[in-house]
Amino acid sequence: MLLDKIKKENDIKKIDKADYGKLAEEIRQFLIEKISVNGGHLGSNLGAVELTMALHLSLNFPNDKIVWDVGHQAYTHKLLTGRREGFDTLRKYGGMSGFPKRKESDCDCFDTGHSSTSISAGLGLIKARDLTGEKRTIVSVIGDGALTGGMAYEALNNAAQLRTNFIIVLNDNNMSISENVGGVSKYLNNIRTATGYLDLKEGVYNALQSIPKGDSIVESIRRAKSSVKQLMIPGMFFEDMGITYLGPVDGHNVEAMLRVFREAKRCKNAVLVHVITQKGRGFLPAERHPARFHGAEPFDIETGLPSNPRTKPNYTDIFSTVMTKLGARDEKVVAITAAMPDGTGLKRFRNLYPDRFFDVGIAEQHAVTFAAGLAAGGMKPIVAVYSSFLQRAYDQILHDVCIQNLPVVFAIDRAGLVGSDGETHQGIFDLSYLSSIPGMHIMAPKNKWELSDMLKFAVNFGGPIAMRYPRGSAYDGLKEYRKPIELGKSEIIYEEEDIALVAVGSMVKTAEAVRRSLKDVGYSCSLVNARFVKPIDEAMIAELAKEHRLIVTLEENVASGGFGEKVRDCLDGMHTDCSLLTVSIPDEYVEHGNVSILYEEVGIDEESVTKRVMTAYASVLAEHRMRG
Repeated sequence: MLLDKIKKENDIKKIDKADYGKLAEEIRQFLIEKISVNGGHLGSNLGAVELTMALHLSLNFPNDKIVWDVGHQAYTHKLLTGRREGFDTLRKYGGMSGFPKRKESDCDCFDTGHSSTSISAGLGLIKARDLTGEKRTIVSVIGDGALTGGMAYEALNNAAQLRTNFIIVLNDNNMSISENVGGVSKYLNNIRTATGYLDLKEGVYNALQSIPKGDSIVESIRRAKSSVKQLMIPGMFFEDMGITYLGPVDGHNVEAMLRVFREAKRCKNAVLVHVITQKGRGFLPAERHPARFHGAEPFDIETGLPSNPRTKPNYTDIFSTVMTKLGARDEKVVAITAAMPDGTGLKRFRNLYPDRFFDVGIAEQHAVTFAAGLAAGGMKPIVAVYSSFLQRAYDQILHDVCIQNLPVVFAIDRAGLVGSDGETHQGIFDLSYLSSIPGMHIMAPKNKWELSDMLKFAVNFGGPIAMRYPRGSAYDGLKEYRKPIELGKSEIIYEEEDIALVAVGSMVKTAEAVRRSLKDVGYSCSLVNARFVKPIDEAMIAELAKEHRLIVTLEENVASGGFGEKVRDCLDGMHTDCSLLTVSIPDEYVEHGNVSILYEEVGIDEESVTKRVMTAYASVLAEHRMRG
């Protein structure tokens, strides 16, 4: 196998040119086999194989640098830098990350995970290079989906001022996670269809290379090429900004890309190389269903079907069902997503009510302010977004929604620990950053029925309100406990004495298991579903403090700024003897791994919490005996 020859960075340069196609096939087969077992980002990586090969053939690692936008397409890069064995532990706890990690390899120059950041980071590396007098090539690779993010244009505007080499590679596969939308997509589609320019360029280059002094003739016509591009390609958006545009080039033709990259390295300014690739290339199911294979669970290679298909609906499914019902009942209900109609469960709503569905692209800031405008215009907007992505729009939530007290609903999916994607995707900060904003209201459902009730409550609430729910199967326990939702009111599920467990959202299920364990060894224990994180039910906390010696708060959020802190502040104002134990995620970034393992690692699983409660209660009893 050719892959056996690649032990470390730059080993690809030992591969004969005639074998580039075979190497690409081996890489694809390797990725399919490994991801079918461990799961991971398949489609984006299959589409970027030859592009990555061409970059590695053009650059010298680790001196030269690549910044991968989002980073989920960097698997081939990891293979070509000697991390082949790491794929056996890909995205597993303690194993290799599915994203670039500086601590993992000197060939990873910048950690990524969120979209539209690579050009900004690349600019920083460029300035650092020039200020220190170092000699290296810096490349930022950005997808056409990520190019819908406003941050990319802020960086492009800045890059246009450069008088030093900076290569931006636009990996254009006409497909982010979901179909691209808007003017940028339309512009790139026009370029893709300008085959006359691409064919002319390839034909001229190939002909000139075959005659004596052809290289000098190529250099002579390079000066005139800008006018040719103006004729053959509509818009010339990048050139008009002051960024040299090269392409489009076939992203599965290594030799063609090598020629363009050689030309790009000669530029004394920012240059954008437009590379056209096919997402999922080489694996038919991924080619046909690129969204399904964006972040794939383990699957059967022969059929492409999941190895362990879901048997129960998840919270996103429940949200999807309720949204379609709300859309039918109220024509003012509108839905907004930032390029994730499938992931957030809005696909059915889009199909049924296309005029009231808005996909704004990878642009969370715009999504929130757009929703504020809709609300100011009398509509009832629901912004469906992942927890880790909503944090990108903090200022818009504060400035455009909450200051005006506009009725925008935030449906926050993937709240809490999400697992294998790691630090950049864990949704463990939303309770903290949202509750810091005056005027915001925050709920979390204990089960699938409460999610339905809370969403219906939120749509008619009349102010800024967020509902956060976790990834994974929707809890269907405690069905008999379904009191109407009241603003700032919690729900008593079991009322006893001594210990009171007050749990937020997903942690109610854990608290119920903890209570059973405590009951088994003789403890008397109440269980309260907090429902609201803001405003908290101060009257309930006061009542619990009178009847219990220990209150335990449970939340799937970092400690700082979380629910536990709010309960502590509440108790401090009451001057009570009741003690408080806060169970939360430590104030640290949580790496990738199976969610159940991560629960144990951060100490919010049933066993860990039970031990902590028993230890805390023993200390409370000892203190009472000393006082007595």
